[in-house]
Amino acid sequence: MFQRYSAFSLFQQGLRSHRGWTSAWRTPLPKSTYDVIIIGGGGHGLATAYYLARNHGITNVAVIEKNWLGGGNTGRNTTVVRSNYFYPESVDLYELSVKLYEKLSRDINFNVMFSQRGMIVTAHSEPEMEMAARQVNAMRINGTDAELLDEAQFRKKVPIFNFRPDARFPVHGAILQKRGGTARHDAVAWAYARAADSAGVDIIQNCEVEDFIVENGKCVGVNTKLGEIRAGAVGVAAAGHSSDLLQKVDITLPLNSYTLQAFVSEPLKPVIDTVVYCPLTGAYVSQSDKGGLVIGGGLDRVPSYGQRGNLPMQEAVMSGLIEMVPLLSKVKLLRQWGGTVDVSPDSSPILGPTGMEGLYLNCGWGTGGFKAIPAGGYLFASILATGGHHDISKPFDLGRFITGKLIDEAAGAGIAH
Repeated sequence: MFQRYSAFSLFQQGLRSHRGWTSAWRTPLPKSTYDVIIIGGGGHGLATAYYLARNHGITNVAVIEKNWLGGGNTGRNTTVVRSNYFYPESVDLYELSVKLYEKLSRDINFNVMFSQRGMIVTAHSEPEMEMAARQVNAMRINGTDAELLDEAQFRKKVPIFNFRPDARFPVHGAILQKRGGTARHDAVAWAYARAADSAGVDIIQNCEVEDFIVENGKCVGVNTKLGEIRAGAVGVAAAGHSSDLLQKVDITLPLNSYTLQAFVSEPLKPVIDTVVYCPLTGAYVSQSDKGGLVIGGGLDRVPSYGQRGNLPMQEAVMSGLIEMVPLLSKVKLLRQWGGTVDVSPDSSPILGPTGMEGLYLNCGWGTGGFKAIPAGGYLFASILATGGHHDISKPFDLGRFITGKLIDEAAGAGIAH
């Protein structure tokens, strides 16, 4: 059951300036030795720690975060969850994540506010409708839900869209995945953190990794600002900074780090009850539970670790949004932010061993990291616990860039993010 508070108890806490709340997780100092070290205290790192404890009984685990818990990409995204991909390997991966999200609040006893409001991808010509039909068929064959909407059905679902005769991109139809939707990003991080901590995992914040400890060709731990920490296995789940970390042991990853911007508007009365993405403009929008429009777009294709974004990309995203929904042109933006995402050549993640014994990778998620948090943690925990791949993670091994067996979802599904 979820923990509940009466209106009176909440009022009491307010009078006490919220000093009566207990901590949701501990703030331990690191021990000298663990069974597993996970570098990165975002969603993937915390989920990995939780599934190590729950699925494999491994609780002597340290999650090491250089800043604060969930302060990286987990807190800098647009919260979309979906599995509307083209290739079976991708659908297996992201469908696992959707299924885990569907029961996560109950399993973990924390409301992550997963709202299956649906995900819609628009089509703007007859050839695009043909490709949309192919993708719907592929999704169904690969085991996930999908529907092909004609123009009338789409108009009924999203009446505020641009259906004017002079629209630059007239709508012919769309792909709908009803089980897609959104979740609360910070709630996901807090839920996994609380559950992992309850299982005995040490979550160590403000502890930057300075180097890896390598003995006889094997990674046996890390040097940090809080001292040396050793472990039987070390997992890296550091998103856009994975390349930086692996350079410390002379491993070059096929990744580029880019800034992905997002925006939120002033609160509005309900105007849209689903997530809508227009491939031709690159913009997408949903409405949060607080009324703000959550808006995103494509990557700024200039490699960068900056999290502020830039004006040209902001203009591209906003002009795309206004083309999609002209009536939003007068809505005011409240804030804007950027996340640092790591993108592989085939726009698919990298999971598995690095080639150095004892050192493992969870990276390359690009802009798909948030939606994959449960699956990424579930699979990475299996890899760290067994030293080998789960069937679902195997196609995403680093070795595919040697064999050429790529999973190019940017081309397959037409959705780079």
